[in-house]
Amino acid sequence: MRNKKVTIIGAGIAGLSAGCYLQMNGYDTEIYELHNVPGGLCTGWKRKGFTIDNCIHWLVGSSPSDNFYHLWNELIDMKKLEFVDHEDYIRVEDKDGNFIRVSTDVDELEREMLEKAPEDKELISEFTNAVRKFLKFNMPIEKAPETYGLLDILRMILWYIPNRGALKKWSGISAQEYAERCKDPLLRKTFEFMFLPETVVIFIIMTLVEMHKKSAGYPIGGSLEFARLIEKRYLELGGRINYKSKVTKITTENDSATGIVLENGEVHGSDIVISAADGHYTIFEMLGGKYLNEKIRDYYDNYETFPSYVLVSLGVSRTFENEPHSLVFPLERPLTIDESITYEDIMVRIFNFDPTLAPEGKTVISVILPTGNYEYWENLKRSDAKEYKVQKNRIANEVIEILERKYGNIQSNVEVIDVSTPSTVIRFTNNWKGSFEGWLMTPRMGLRSMRKTLPGLKDFYMAGQWVEPGGGVPTVMMSGRNVTQIICKKERKRFATTRF
Repeated sequence: MRNKKVTIIGAGIAGLSAGCYLQMNGYDTEIYELHNVPGGLCTGWKRKGFTIDNCIHWLVGSSPSDNFYHLWNELIDMKKLEFVDHEDYIRVEDKDGNFIRVSTDVDELEREMLEKAPEDKELISEFTNAVRKFLKFNMPIEKAPETYGLLDILRMILWYIPNRGALKKWSGISAQEYAERCKDPLLRKTFEFMFLPETVVIFIIMTLVEMHKKSAGYPIGGSLEFARLIEKRYLELGGRINYKSKVTKITTENDSATGIVLENGEVHGSDIVISAADGHYTIFEMLGGKYLNEKIRDYYDNYETFPSYVLVSLGVSRTFENEPHSLVFPLERPLTIDESITYEDIMVRIFNFDPTLAPEGKTVISVILPTGNYEYWENLKRSDAKEYKVQKNRIANEVIEILERKYGNIQSNVEVIDVSTPSTVIRFTNNWKGSFEGWLMTPRMGLRSMRKTLPGLKDFYMAGQWVEPGGGVPTVMMSGRNVTQIICKKERKRFATTRF
């Protein structure tokens, strides 16, 4: 009896994960990817000896103290990876040079905040005590919720009850709303810049929890090298990847997914189809909007996504040994990105902690500038390629001037200038709106999860950031693993894994 054939759309982390676990469980899988490298949004690219990193700031599960470590170790030999655990998550400055260090140690964080903003003692204690409370938070992630039996449900209820109040409280308020409660303006600014201001506070709390546990390190080598490790595992397990193979249609027969059609017209049949590609493109383009309900339509019509971004990266022939790796600081004059947004503060990331990204004695610096106006960049590139390049150059030059005033000795040492726009993100990942993840974890979205199937369509599943609100590399990896468990349960197969 032949193994069932599974076609996977997308070689991002979710698609690679699904492919690995399906291969472990006796399925014959093949991935189709529009780009020429793995990773999807978890990627990077080389420019004249420098590597521009597009994704990982920290990786949840970088130490055995976290459940995710053991899942990663099914895909990657984690002992062979080198991680950097930063002492500070970020540093935030005001116009007078005052700053708050967001330490990755909760006790040090509390001391720093109390010293800099004593008038907000009550709010600071409330926040840091929440971080301490969630240090004991160890959510069960071994089994996909869709495969739970009665005993699993009981265990989840017993785990949930003591955490219910805190989860509800901190997932019901955004960082912006919490920041507005601060009396001290610098502390207010710090909460706003810990992540996106629309994000629920629970996201920031859990990030600091993982950092305190030394289980949210940065993998030396960066995002693309990390993705290539999972690609290697998939290929060793017998999987196949077709790059530069954009899927334009999912074929169906009698409301069952039967295969795919590529942009070049090739048709490939299969027993099961998994889309680990963009959710909007999957539902409304590849499936023609046929398999929907009001709930799904409401998500895509009314829920917020992560914004897209302009990423300005520089390769410079100098080092920054005594500078913080991640710094938010105010500008002397505003920086206009496009017709929708102007920045008065920016965040700079200095990759002085990863020697593999630049030649010796040199460094990569990146400035990420979120913008919701992906249409502007798409339309500009399509209608006026010359002006598109002019605007990219303008922003790059203004960022260089800003960094020159801040650090000095920048302009004369720039060897590489690289600017990625929302149009770049769409071109290489096809991600809806050029979003850098999927659904934004707002108070409205909360902690809900989404179904990995579509109504009325058999033998079809979705994995990745569009069915896992909040997205993120560990979450989408787990999504691919969970989809495999769901398929195994339906096929009455015992889900099996192997670990390094």
